[in-house]
Amino acid sequence: MADERKHVDPPLRSQSPRPIMDSKSSPSPPPSDKVSSPSPPHTMTPERRTIVEKSLKRKLDTRCSLFVLIYIMNYLDRNNIAAARLRGLQDDLSLDDQQYATCLSILYVGYILMQIPSNIVINLISRPSLYIAVVMLVWGLISTLTGIVTNFSGMVGTRFLLGFVEAAFLPGALLILSKWYTRKELTTRNAILFCGNLISNAFSALIAAGVLSNMQGVLGHAAWRWLFWIEGGLTMAVAISAAFILPDLPTNTRGFTEEELHVAQLRMTEDVGEEDKDAEGQKIFDGFFMMVRDWKVYVMMLAFTAYTVGLSFNAFFPSLTQTLGFSYVPTLLMSSPPWAFACAVTLVVCWHSDRTQEKFWHITLPMVGGLVGFLICMVTLNTAARYVALFLQASSYAGFVVFYSWISSSFPRPPAKRAVALAAINAFSQLGNVAGMYVWDLKEDGYRKSYGIVTSMFGAAIFGCWVFRTILARLNRQMEREEATAVAEGRVPAGEKGEGVVTGSETEDGGVVGPRVVRPFRYLL
Repeated sequence: MADERKHVDPPLRSQSPRPIMDSKSSPSPPPSDKVSSPSPPHTMTPERRTIVEKSLKRKLDTRCSLFVLIYIMNYLDRNNIAAARLRGLQDDLSLDDQQYATCLSILYVGYILMQIPSNIVINLISRPSLYIAVVMLVWGLISTLTGIVTNFSGMVGTRFLLGFVEAAFLPGALLILSKWYTRKELTTRNAILFCGNLISNAFSALIAAGVLSNMQGVLGHAAWRWLFWIEGGLTMAVAISAAFILPDLPTNTRGFTEEELHVAQLRMTEDVGEEDKDAEGQKIFDGFFMMVRDWKVYVMMLAFTAYTVGLSFNAFFPSLTQTLGFSYVPTLLMSSPPWAFACAVTLVVCWHSDRTQEKFWHITLPMVGGLVGFLICMVTLNTAARYVALFLQASSYAGFVVFYSWISSSFPRPPAKRAVALAAINAFSQLGNVAGMYVWDLKEDGYRKSYGIVTSMFGAAIFGCWVFRTILARLNRQMEREEATAVAEGRVPAGEKGEGVVTGSETEDGGVVGPRVVRPFRYLL
């Protein structure tokens, strides 16, 4: 795996053409052997920079950890309907299986509609923390109101609105993280974020088991209604703290020193070879048009959508666990360990992906594990074997997390394009969730036919990832040839093989923030 590593540090500023900036986003700079960077507050020695950078990352990791809790609440509010179904929601609302599937899928219609507009907005504003907090407060309120619906139309309406508002969170959180963390750090941080997703799958079952077994008939209401009220109220409480804890931008976040903010900007400049900001005069929809013209986006969309269909078992996990033959409380309790296992696997896989700077195998190998789990459930009804298979299926989420960081690293600049690419790929993939809600209507033989469908989808996703990797490898070879030509013509200085050019970020009084090794940009494979 490590043998396929590529250097991922920034491109030479004089390299032409620039491989990652849309040609219309800003004029090409004049040839130079320096990389532009924010002006430092004062001369900073390498030793001082190391100290400041450690302090920066410690504060940043602490504040960004709230994203995990927010993601837990995000998924609790989205998926608690699956647990509520086990305690009478479907019967109380007189829903047939098709109507129940519609209640699940309609959420993703709202989710799809809002993602791109939301990320365009969050890329433009200076206080994304406030935006996330307000959005979370609203979706918590909608989730709470779900507990008072009495019929199919009411459930469809609240689920649509919930998806519409929740859509702002995930692409927005990924964009904020990509503004602070380098490509060598991003996959692990994304993994920690997505642990909120996986932990919510584990703890939602435990919370649901407690509420559904103890709240039936309290104040005259069904237990499943209390589930929505309690979890929605918790979401609104967490939303208030988000406005004060989450970071904003590396240029204006409160709670960091001037040195720390400068180093934060400098790190992002060094990572790709240009500052992480849009060109002056860039219009609001320029990022969208850049994304539309980049055909790599469409390859990722198709592969990611197939992956999402394959992961649609998530929304039906309590029902799949119920095929083991236990009552609803043991079923909910047994639904938790597979997701705790998946969280551990995800952290290890993503840490190793960052360490080796490799993406393809770290995405596809977890899918292979999921395929094994699908096949086990297709060929046997043995209780122990099927429970082991659920662990393998849940662990396939590890590659899903790596995929998100592959999106960010494949469209790093300008940030307007990255914001839209993240939202567009994630939004399009939600079509997979819409389709996936109807995949699991086939209950015969322990969902054998449903498992057959998601098996084929994982196969399609693996093929799509291979195609995308092949495209990036070809672009890397093209950049290597262009770089060799530029060096031969004397347009850029030649460094030692694999090491690039050592430069420094000069201050006005001749000091240097560095040293910095500027290597040619390469896509991560």
